[in-house]
Amino acid sequence: MGMFNQKLLEKCSNAHGVSGFEGEICELIRRELSECGESTRTAAGLQICSRKAGENAPTVSLIAHMDEVGFMVQGITPDGYLTLVPLGGWWNHTLPSQRVLVQTRAGANIPGQIATKPPHLLPEAQRRQVMADDALFIDVGASCQAEVEQLGIAPGCPVVPDVHMQALALPHRWMGKAFDNRNGVYCMLEAMKQLCSEQVDCNIHAIGTVMEEVGTRGARAIPAEMVGDVAIILEGAPADDTPGQSSICRQGVVGKGVQIRLFDPTHITHPALADLVLDVAREASIPHQVAVRRTGGTDAAACYAHWQGTPAIVLSTPTRYIHSHNGIIDDRDLCACCDLVSAIVRRIAERRLKAEDFVS
Repeated sequence: MGMFNQKLLEKCSNAHGVSGFEGEICELIRRELSECGESTRTAAGLQICSRKAGENAPTVSLIAHMDEVGFMVQGITPDGYLTLVPLGGWWNHTLPSQRVLVQTRAGANIPGQIATKPPHLLPEAQRRQVMADDALFIDVGASCQAEVEQLGIAPGCPVVPDVHMQALALPHRWMGKAFDNRNGVYCMLEAMKQLCSEQVDCNIHAIGTVMEEVGTRGARAIPAEMVGDVAIILEGAPADDTPGQSSICRQGVVGKGVQIRLFDPTHITHPALADLVLDVAREASIPHQVAVRRTGGTDAAACYAHWQGTPAIVLSTPTRYIHSHNGIIDDRDLCACCDLVSAIVRRIAERRLKAEDFVS
């Protein structure tokens, strides 16, 4: 199994980049892959590193969305509080009292916390309810609108969780923000570096997409010819090994390996591609879990609508508590994902497989 790069995961997790504001992650990808190929930033905001092998070589795209869930400042009250709108899907139960950073246009990070009306002042029935978005606000310690404006805060400023990745007491376990989808970004970077060092006979595009959390918008802007013969979408998927979930059919257990997703409501993996990936995982003894999901969706949703049906598969690292301030992962799952990506691309290169080879 490949080596875990703690410093790189910290960079990926700690970096800020809510939907529509992915610039910091773009720069991280550009820096990390500067020696792997040609770097491109598209008009849609995609960050792409292209490594060319040859005209007749197969083409594989490694795709990971760069954005994390967050918020945007909607307005400033006369008393100096910030109203907000969510960027991506939040479960509002998790939000009151959490620390955040409001990012100004000048580049400052202003600390604050998400707050609500104190429970002592709420009717009993309302205390049991999930707070609606318009009942939440951000407190940066100001007393009036003018003080907020002096800090450089204005409507439209992005808001990110104020969290730094840290090791847990047990080996291999980490807690941090944005593992959906900085797990995927990490695996894309590590696999791309490995494949380039091996000079694999395959054209490879490492593509960081934008605004996945608000409707897979960036993936729709990838030109079909750049997606190529096979697309591997790299994700941080919700784990299903926490209390209250069925133990009968757990398909996303932290520490049990990379998750190979065959179905969700937005995408069905082509059987021939699924068989190839599962064969590679078994032959290489890569720890893996097979997932068929009733809910959720990824950038693979763009496959038929925008990529002319390019065969695509989603590989994920199980993550507890995605779409909250803190997630928990196991670095062995990340390594398994990186190993599987590299092994899949090698197999495609060895057999010189093209998109039509997966059509039954």
